[in-house]
Amino acid sequence: MFAGYRAAMSDAEQPQVFANRFGDPGDPERVRGSCKCVTRPKQAKRFHGYRQDTQAPGWLRLLELIDQAAADGREKFTPLRELSPQERWQVVTLPASIGTLTEVKHLVLYGSNLVRIPPQIGLMRSLEVFEPYTSYQLHWFPYELTRCPRLRSSTVSTRAVYGNYKTRMPFPKLAEPGPLPAAPDPGVWGADEILTCSVCDQPLSGGELRQVWISRGVGSDVLPLLVNACSQVCVAALPKPAAHHVPTTHTGGREVAQPPASW
Repeated sequence: MFAGYRAAMSDAEQPQVFANRFGDPGDPERVRGSCKCVTRPKQAKRFHGYRQDTQAPGWLRLLELIDQAAADGREKFTPLRELSPQERWQVVTLPASIGTLTEVKHLVLYGSNLVRIPPQIGLMRSLEVFEPYTSYQLHWFPYELTRCPRLRSSTVSTRAVYGNYKTRMPFPKLAEPGPLPAAPDPGVWGADEILTCSVCDQPLSGGELRQVWISRGVGSDVLPLLVNACSQVCVAALPKPAAHHVPTTHTGGREVAQPPASW
C-alpha cells in the first residue's frame, strides 16, 4: 500500500529540501548548549549564572575576529564559523567590543552557546539582520538592542525566550531596586557588569539600579528585553509593550499574569 502510494506521487509532490542559509559548518561533532528552561519552563527561576572565562581559547579567538571585522569594515559577521566546536562551547556571552562593528549589517550567531548578549550591541547602528537561531540558552536580550535603528529582520528560536506566546516561559524575578553591586552576580542581575542606564545611557556607578522586563518587537520577533534603569523616570519613559504580552513593564516572577499560551 505504502509503496504504491510513493510510486504514485508526482515530482511536484516530493518533499522539498531547503539549504542551510545560516552557513553553519554542519560539523556532526558540534557541541550546542541546552538547558531545562525550555523542556521544563516552570522551573526557570533565575538567569543562567555562567561567567565568561576570558582566558579560554574560544574567547581570545573571538576577540581577534571582532578586531579583524572592525578593521576591514565587513558587512556580514559570522564569527562562530571560525571557531572549533570546543571553542564555541567556551563562549557564553559576546565581548563589549562587539559595539565596534558599526559597519556590520548582518550578524549570524547560529547554534551558539550564548546565555546573554551585552548592551554594547546597541552600538551596531548599521545592523539590519540579526540571527541567533538555535541558541537555545539565549532566553532574553538587552533593551539596548532597540537602539539599532535599521534592524528589521531577526531569526530567533522564540520558543526558548521568556514570555513567548507559545510557551509563556516565566520571567525570572528581578532584584529589588538598590545600589548596584561592585561585582554583580550574573545569576541575579543577568550580567557581571552593568555600566549605564538602558534608557538615558547615563553612568550607573554610585546610583540606584532598577531592573524591569518589557516585551517589544525587535526585528521580526517580539523579544523579552531587560532594562537596567537609573530611575523611575526612565522606567516611566519606556514605550508600550507589544500586544498579546504582559501589558506593562514588570519585575518578573511567577506572580506575573501572562496571557494564555497560544499554539
